[in-house]
Amino acid sequence: MAARFLLLLVLPSLVFSQYCTDLDITASNNSPRCVSPSGEFAFGFYRLGSQSLFLLAIWFEKIPEKTLVWYANGDNPAPKGSKLELTSDGQFILSDPQGKEIWRPQNSVTAVTHAAMLDTGNFVLENRNQNLTVWQSFQNPANTILPTQTLEIGGTMYSQQSNSSYSKGRFQLQMEAGGNLVLNTLDPESGKAYDVYYSSNTNDAANSGNSGQRVIFDESGSIYVLLRNGGTVNIASGSSLTGDYYYRATLDQDGVFRLYNRDNSSTSWSVVKNIPDNICTVTPSNLGSGICGFNSYCSIDGRGLPDCLCPDGYSHLDPLDRKQGCKPNFELPSCQTAVDGWEANKDAVEFRELKDVNWPLSDYQLQEGPEFNKEKCKQSCKDDCLCVVAIYNTDNQCWKKKFPVSNGRHEPTQNVLQYTTALIKVRIKNDTIERCPDKSTLILVGSVLLGSSVLFNLFLLLAIPAAALFFYNKKLMNLRSVSSIFATTSVRTYSYKELDEATCGFKEKLGRGAFGTVYKGVLASDAGRFVAVKKLDKVVQEGEKEFKTEVTVIGRTHHRNLVSLLGYCDQGVHRLLVYEYMNNGSLADLLFGISTPDWSQRLQIAFGIAKGLMYLHEECSTPIIHCDIKPENILLDEYLTPRISDFGLAKLLMRDQTRALTTIRGTKGYVAPEWFRSKPITVKVDVYSYGVMLLEIISCRKSVHSQPENDEEAILTDWAYDCYRGHRLDKLVKNDDEVRKYMGMLERVVMVAIWCIQEDPSLRPSMGMVILMLEGVVEVPVPPCPFPFSSTF
Repeated sequence: MAARFLLLLVLPSLVFSQYCTDLDITASNNSPRCVSPSGEFAFGFYRLGSQSLFLLAIWFEKIPEKTLVWYANGDNPAPKGSKLELTSDGQFILSDPQGKEIWRPQNSVTAVTHAAMLDTGNFVLENRNQNLTVWQSFQNPANTILPTQTLEIGGTMYSQQSNSSYSKGRFQLQMEAGGNLVLNTLDPESGKAYDVYYSSNTNDAANSGNSGQRVIFDESGSIYVLLRNGGTVNIASGSSLTGDYYYRATLDQDGVFRLYNRDNSSTSWSVVKNIPDNICTVTPSNLGSGICGFNSYCSIDGRGLPDCLCPDGYSHLDPLDRKQGCKPNFELPSCQTAVDGWEANKDAVEFRELKDVNWPLSDYQLQEGPEFNKEKCKQSCKDDCLCVVAIYNTDNQCWKKKFPVSNGRHEPTQNVLQYTTALIKVRIKNDTIERCPDKSTLILVGSVLLGSSVLFNLFLLLAIPAAALFFYNKKLMNLRSVSSIFATTSVRTYSYKELDEATCGFKEKLGRGAFGTVYKGVLASDAGRFVAVKKLDKVVQEGEKEFKTEVTVIGRTHHRNLVSLLGYCDQGVHRLLVYEYMNNGSLADLLFGISTPDWSQRLQIAFGIAKGLMYLHEECSTPIIHCDIKPENILLDEYLTPRISDFGLAKLLMRDQTRALTTIRGTKGYVAPEWFRSKPITVKVDVYSYGVMLLEIISCRKSVHSQPENDEEAILTDWAYDCYRGHRLDKLVKNDDEVRKYMGMLERVVMVAIWCIQEDPSLRPSMGMVILMLEGVVEVPVPPCPFPFSSTF
């Protein structure tokens, strides 16, 4: 095998078992392709999703998802009808339907007579009359290299821009003249390379023999730099496992150069090596935005992949390409306090805290000293209109930063005594806080009246201490009864009186759930913050169990896409839960209201819900099945960030369990089929409900339509599959011209939703896989009919 690969690389003209017989190819859904002798690789037109656009590309032919390894025209996809031809004068040219040139091989001055696709994945153009290789894809890589391929001095690879765009991205890998293999970020407009964020350190100015000569990707899957003196410096080692493996090394869109492998029986690629190991911790340059865009920060998610997140109060510029950065969801401070500077009103400013997050290259002022605690740091930033973020650490240092901030990263620390906190300055939404009536007047009047009776006053002197002692002992017993429950949570306890006063006697009802009613309130301890107080009214039977479940589970969960539990009350017969208040209502209000939210906003909400569910299923110490995912249980904060709420139907799934049996729970239209078939209940019931809701997010219509225009549209899941199968997704988003501009993305999201609503739970993807498919990290296979067993219902 090794000898054959080496021969193909060095003497390609001698080992062709067959040439490409048809070099006049027109871009269409059924274009002919040139396949290597073993059938491993193919060259031809690769269709981009459901679009009528094509890449001239090379891919793994035997892998179902046809993983690309090279493409020619990423910056300029070819429309349907474009033509690749070998002209009579030996030119190899790709032209659009009007005859305008799209691409031709660089440095190809000699006439081409033949072309071949080799078993190595190398596509070669030859002049057989001169026995000369004119051009080869191995010397002109896109974003991937393959075994037996080398990268010579000056050789360069570029990441693609995003999952859906193959244009040149923000990262490059290059073999420098000095012998270093380096990674750089690029300016997105000019293409200028910024400072290096990874280096192989194979440049020895004192002794050129110790410097790199070329990068070699050998047949065993190892990548190394060959030095001029014959030595080697290892970059990445292939798997030590035996068997037949595919290998590739790709500069991914997130800036990580990854070595992948895959055996013949696997359904996906596995990462062997990340270069660098943790891209979130590198500092590329003082110029540019860093690994993620401006005002965002890089964090390694539960899958081990870097993700670009926005701080609270900010949202992504492009939800489909999160590396583009974040924008504030409020007007920036004007520093014109006499004109329109909202920051002059100190009550309009608050800080959101992010632990272990920093933007290290955006400082303009450092304040430090024993007196600079966190509160003083906040106040200093609040008083400074230029300050948008302050970084406080346990060394009593306060670093103030201007807009925009760059090179953000999340760096978790294992030392609880040494930490960094980002204080994000945001504008409080102008929401009038209505105070409860002041009771001081009533108390004063009562005191005057009662003071007229000396005998009654004497009675009060005796009765009050006795009553206080009675209630104290009762409260102490109540606290002991729940101490074991709350020992591992960080939620705060409240008395019933505190919550009664906070809600003005439970005056303003926000809604009603399965086990109680939710009221709006303002806590005396935090007068500028609304809360939602859930009053459980089925305490004796289901409510007691519900209360313990919610407090123990929610108190341990912390994620930006979950509603946070702030506290609880367990006093006598009273059971109450105190949550964050979400002032933009529910997702149902947004989707099914008068005006339709824009497509990018809906996608961002869909991504957020998926991430919250993945956290519940895969990242909690005790996995959680929600059991009632629906738009009414997705709340929206002031920046329209989705928060999963109402764990009233949550079912815990212990680590040593894979399934749980229980009675039917959930809401009609969102309930997975296995609930009705006495089958085991797993986290896949939430995946099903998410799929239904994802179709609602796409179409902005309810899962069951009581008055459809025609009968086929009554059940959304049925109708959506019919639209997909009939290639009429435009009907699903009728009257939404914005979505029609993104039909490729629409098809991908619909396909993901159809996978989620498969009747067979084993066919449904995990929420982690849902995210990968939505983001385009993995290809979405063609889904089967989701309800083949519906007749057995």
